[in-house]
Amino acid sequence: QVQVEESGGGLVQAGGSLRLSCAASGSIFTINAMGWYRQAPGNQRELVAGISSGGSTKYADSVKGRFTISRDNTKNTVYLQMSSLKPEDTAVYYCNVEGIRLFGLPFASWGQGTQVTVSS
Repeated sequence: QVQVEESGGGLVQAGGSLRLSCAASGSIFTINAMGWYRQAPGNQRELVAGISSGGSTKYADSVKGRFTISRDNTKNTVYLQMSSLKPEDTAVYYCNVEGIRLFGLPFASWGQGTQVTVSS
């Protein structure tokens, strides 16, 4: 079993900043990709940012220049620094972690989500 837990969401005014954290734990041999997704009411879940094991990153066009994804491989943790937040960033943010479990089985695990609300 691999557990994924997010933290750091909350309410912030437009223009403000928040930092999300996501830690993976359990029977992990190695972690490959880590990413942040979000889902607003009535919308599909969408990729916000992703980071590979080697540190390569990708971002949704809507957050480029405002959000930064990073990871600490020693802690199996991924971060999302969000700046210049806009009301349209309001959503539940989910962390996704992909890798290999002990004994060689692949996994892809989701966190329970953390709410981010940006007021205008």
